[in-house]
Amino acid sequence: MNGTGGRGRLRRSYDTVAEEYRERVGGELAHKPLDRALLAALAEQAADGAPVADLGCGPGHVTAWLAARGVRAVGIDLSPGMVALARREHPGADFREGDLLRLPAADGEFGAVAALYSVIHLTPGELGAAFGEMRRVLRPSGRALVAFHTGEETRRVTQWWGHEVDVDFHFHDAATVSGALTGAGFEIEARMERAPYPQEAETRRVYVLARAGGA
Repeated sequence: MNGTGGRGRLRRSYDTVAEEYRERVGGELAHKPLDRALLAALAEQAADGAPVADLGCGPGHVTAWLAARGVRAVGIDLSPGMVALARREHPGADFREGDLLRLPAADGEFGAVAALYSVIHLTPGELGAAFGEMRRVLRPSGRALVAFHTGEETRRVTQWWGHEVDVDFHFHDAATVSGALTGAGFEIEARMERAPYPQEAETRRVYVLARAGGA
């Protein structure tokens, strides 16, 4: 998915599956206790009580979960269809269309960022640029929570829930992700791995919590 063409394929694919994605995935936090706990910890540690960004927000369910707990949450997604759907379903939160590689946010705008399974659409070579953008939009000492499928394979999907798509899913080695975060100016605070929940695909998941360098 390198280059403009790859980002366009990804955007069109998520536009295509947006409604069904919301129906199938929009309630996922109900059976993900670890994700809820990590998101709550992230929000509690948001630097200076600043807004928290949900990067790759999809239909906005994580953004809305944060907003419902008093967090000033901002969801950002590459897919215009997903952003329109998120705004419709969750009018109490803020949503923006944007790319992980060029975030639509000011320097130091956020106190924390969550990227739950959105970096799986980046190649290993693109991680450094994306984490550099995360660092740019974070205040000093702001936290980043990154979750991804661990491994080294790339899965090309052309049929998704009966829809024709063209999207790559990149699995990432935990050391590669941690190294890219460190290279972008983060300090790794915690890293954990878990088995899939019964409702999930049979892949192992990794969570990395990192702190932006600075005063």
